[in-house]
Amino acid sequence: MANVAVIGAQWGDEGKGKIVDWLASRADLVVRFQGGHNAGHTLVVGDKTYKLSLLPSGLVRGTLSAIGNGVVFDPWHFRDEVARLRAQGVAITPENLQVAETAPLILPFHRDLDALREDASGAGKIGTTRRGIGPAYEDKVGRRAIRVCDLAHLDDLDAQLDRVCAHHDALRAGFGQPPIDRAKLIDELRDIADAVLPYAAPVWLTLKDAKEKGRRILFEGAQGVLLDVDHGTYPFVTSSNTVSGSAASGSGLGPGSVGFVLGIVKAYTTRVGSGPFPSEQDNEVGQLLGTKGHEFGVVTGRKRRCGWFDAVLVRQSVAVSGVTGVALTKLDILDGMTELKICTGYKVGDKYYDYLPPSPQDQARAQAVYEDFEGWSESTAGARSWAQLPAQAIKYIRRIEELIGCPVALVSTSPEREDTILVRDPFAD
Repeated sequence: MANVAVIGAQWGDEGKGKIVDWLASRADLVVRFQGGHNAGHTLVVGDKTYKLSLLPSGLVRGTLSAIGNGVVFDPWHFRDEVARLRAQGVAITPENLQVAETAPLILPFHRDLDALREDASGAGKIGTTRRGIGPAYEDKVGRRAIRVCDLAHLDDLDAQLDRVCAHHDALRAGFGQPPIDRAKLIDELRDIADAVLPYAAPVWLTLKDAKEKGRRILFEGAQGVLLDVDHGTYPFVTSSNTVSGSAASGSGLGPGSVGFVLGIVKAYTTRVGSGPFPSEQDNEVGQLLGTKGHEFGVVTGRKRRCGWFDAVLVRQSVAVSGVTGVALTKLDILDGMTELKICTGYKVGDKYYDYLPPSPQDQARAQAVYEDFEGWSESTAGARSWAQLPAQAIKYIRRIEELIGCPVALVSTSPEREDTILVRDPFAD
């Protein structure tokens, strides 16, 4: 039986939470492999709604879950999110949740720097969540990160703190801020350590054992391929690799174990924050999609920008992330729209592109080329089989498959976990 990696194939917010939750009922272990608590996953289970940002979605199912080494880890947010989910009746213990010992910590000065930079950027704002994600990844790459395992050795961090302060104090001075208070930082870490260390574990070893026992592993990504620091709409991207290749490096299990790559794709397109968006509809169509789709960020509450389905971008995501099949979500939001459009290419001046050009200048100038598509008046909401879908909705799905060069494996027709049409079972591939 295959393992499965779930990634977003657009700019995030595609509905990964529900799909991971749905798949988690059939998995033995769920592992987050990149990002931080800037991710936002909403799970609807009966009359309860769970909002996750750092914790793996498998916890709601009671599935063994892990936060991998590729995640940047905010220990204070972790403590608060665990408490909130426990208050909703979710059991969370070191027996069903592990945190990689080598995951780098997001610290207060990372959040400070994130906000200071964004405020000073003027028209160059990237639209970060101001949660310290980028600065924490910078420290990881700069070999000055404080990691989960360091919480057990707080009396021996002088050399590491020297490296951290040499870098950050200079940056803080440039913004007119005082240097890092080392004593206060150690006190804060000492205070939070007991909330984290019981969960610290060699996640790579847990995954190795699970693989050897033939367990089903579900790799849970955050954000989307178009926010990948290498393959996304740079510089309006996140600070990690969101493609499926990160499932291996960010968890500690080799690439041959990743298995089926399921790309989550919304039936239209949205993005949060700044950056190019060729098929954006800053008009009544965009407002309708945003209202019907409740398009607000789970983490930030920011209103999402909305537009027509961009087949060019999804085709690109499928290629760079090796997507095996896609899960199409929010099809029901298009119900009742008499005419739909699908972006099939771009014009930049007199030049036509069948992919998104790499430079931010060309991306900003790209004009979407559309294919018109007849909509449907019947409801798709709650459909659980092809027979319950309108014929025109099926045609829309088939046309998307043709344009992106990838088959649809699942169709989600509402936030409810069981309102899902299974076309191809990722775990049986």
